[in-house]
Amino acid sequence: MSKSLSTSGAIDLDGVTYDWRLQREPHLSDDEGWKGMTIAVAQRDAKREAWLEFPAPKRLLKGLPRGRLQLDDATIARCVRSALSAGWDPLSRGKPEVFVVDSEGN
Repeated sequence: MSKSLSTSGAIDLDGVTYDWRLQREPHLSDDEGWKGMTIAVAQRDAKREAWLEFPAPKRLLKGLPRGRLQLDDATIARCVRSALSAGWDPLSRGKPEVFVVDSEGN
């Protein structure tokens, strides 16, 4: 499994193509402390996105410097499967649905 340093891409899952992009990098929120990164996923040619929020990396909670984000196809695939199993309907209309995943995308 090779790691990718890109911030967007596409993945084929069960014959359907999903486009993803980095929506937000980990950041320090005045209200909530450290927040993890968020990726936006949408089925190609569909209208509704899913925003998948990861937990803040432990290194940030310990005060260590930020690292470069690394997302691979397997993590993105787990994220898409998690959103679909949680009820995301990419063919529906409306605002993006937000789902919280663990550090591995489950």
